[in-house]
Amino acid sequence: MEIKEAIRRAKQNDQKAFNYLLDTFWDDVYGFQLKRIENENDAEDITIQTFSKAFDKIETFNDEFKFKTWLITISKNIHIDLLRKDKMHITQRNLNDDEKAYQILDESPSVEDKLITEQNLAKLLRDIKKLNPHYQEVINLRYFQELSYKEISKQLNEPMNNVKVKLLRAKKLLAEIIQTS
Repeated sequence: MEIKEAIRRAKQNDQKAFNYLLDTFWDDVYGFQLKRIENENDAEDITIQTFSKAFDKIETFNDEFKFKTWLITISKNIHIDLLRKDKMHITQRNLNDDEKAYQILDESPSVEDKLITEQNLAKLLRDIKKLNPHYQEVINLRYFQELSYKEISKQLNEPMNNVKVKLLRAKKLLAEIIQTS
């Protein structure tokens, strides 16, 4: 899939296109933030917020510009906004209307979902323990406590889009751990 095609499909709410864009540009955005703030957790939080905001506003993307540049600009603006708020620790911003949050994930199981459900439970739990704690938590809430995105959003006190992107990232990382172990 080419980037322009992925963007076109993402504008039509195609889950595979969102996955492709996340996989393609995650390292660029994360690397950009890591150089700016030199803290892995904060860089990851801002990267998650960047994709959340970008996917929520994908229909506003202008094809005359490079998608990577657009993402980096969103990421830079999020970081500047957080600095302006003069917080010691970077926190997630709440969206006013989670009900209208973009539906990033569809109901059909992804490749990662299938890999996860096929694993022996004991091995799966060991693999989950290898994830960062915030990824462990979102996996636990979604797959073991079977909470909806809205319920997870309330429990974590995070916008629903952040929960969706964090879960998407957690599933990707867990699938990589499962495949290499």
